[in-house]
Amino acid sequence: MIYICIPAYNEAPTIGLLLWRIRRVMDEFPRDYEILVLDDASTDGTPDVLVPYGRVLPLTVLRNPERRGYAAALERLIREAVSRASHPRRDVVVTLQADFSESPEDIPALIKRMEGGADLVTATVAEAAAAQSRLLRWSRRGLPWILRRTRLPEGITDPLSGFRAYRVGLLKRALTERNGDALLSREGWAANLELLYAVAPHARRAEATEVPSRPQRRQRETRVRPWNTVVQLFEVARRARQAPAPAEPSDAAA
Repeated sequence: MIYICIPAYNEAPTIGLLLWRIRRVMDEFPRDYEILVLDDASTDGTPDVLVPYGRVLPLTVLRNPERRGYAAALERLIREAVSRASHPRRDVVVTLQADFSESPEDIPALIKRMEGGADLVTATVAEAAAAQSRLLRWSRRGLPWILRRTRLPEGITDPLSGFRAYRVGLLKRALTERNGDALLSREGWAANLELLYAVAPHARRAEATEVPSRPQRRQRETRVRPWNTVVQLFEVARRARQAPAPAEPSDAAA
């Protein structure tokens, strides 16, 4: 089973088209799948747009009564998928954005690598420089320095990408290790990095796959706040440096 997890906040212009494209992709790439959407207290027409898709897709819509942010939305989706999965050794979670900047057409590339034996796959997107502020471009260039002396899974070339595939067993072990505590506490890119650090000790094989940049598809302004993002990346990396050295990766398929 593939659980396609999508956090959404005020995504009425894109969420319907995104779901329709997922349906078309999965019709051509036949695998068992479920779509989990977390509506993070949207104030636009997002809830209304989702209703008809629930009749034609294997779609579950979760809702927060008040906005809690990207990190909380992503974590709730992950926990929901883990609780539903009956075969952690085989089942997969795919995370992507609702603003359509990440394309469903690239999902098969991630799944094929998972079927080839990986338990973590990240989509590496060469985002157009023009789509980023100067501060964000500088932060990406300085990322190796920000992440110095931290341990990331070998093979991951873009630790900030949120377009990923995870073996359910990998996520289950990361959640168990937290003993009920939250996995994620930061937002945006920093939450993606935080999740990567959480699963890293349990990842035996991590890979990256290149996908095209499609910033022109996004129909709203990015919600990344440059200075806040850089500060949170520093905080996540600092905490990772202070963490005890991890043991050898455990069997993520368990």
